[in-house]
Amino acid sequence: MLDLTRRSFLVLGAATALSACATTIPMLPAALNASPDTLTHQQIIAAINTVRAANGAPAWSYNAQLEDAARAQVRLMASRNTMSHNLGVTLRQRVTTAGYMGAVGENVGKGYPSLQGVIEGWLNSPAHRKTLLSPKFVEFGLATTTASSGKRYWAMIAGGSFDAWRVYQ
Repeated sequence: MLDLTRRSFLVLGAATALSACATTIPMLPAALNASPDTLTHQQIIAAINTVRAANGAPAWSYNAQLEDAARAQVRLMASRNTMSHNLGVTLRQRVTTAGYMGAVGENVGKGYPSLQGVIEGWLNSPAHRKTLLSPKFVEFGLATTTASSGKRYWAMIAGGSFDAWRVYQ
């Protein structure tokens, strides 16, 4: 009896721990499954912030400089038909060229036909999820394009103050 109780306790504890790590993907408007080329900034902001709120993260604002840097990345990925964070131009180089001087993180994606799909993909990837839900970033820019191969490429760059990343002793 003691063994069964101990085993039950361990199973319950493991289930509780796993549920705390679960990703919450809220129901997003059906419009987010439409062509990404028709989405407005407001729809993009609402989608990202709905997901962040459902996962306990504060809302982000939209930043045109981060969008410009994300657009440079999707164009580069599409021209090479390759998904990568660094295709000869680093994230820091891209955001600096766009005029952004804060701390940044980037999510990229390939093949997702909709914003809903790429958000779900990022939430299911531990590193991308961490960027998407980070409380240290306060703003973002997002871009997408389709390569001549027909593959859709995505880039989202989140930004914020370097102070949020400093460790004080």
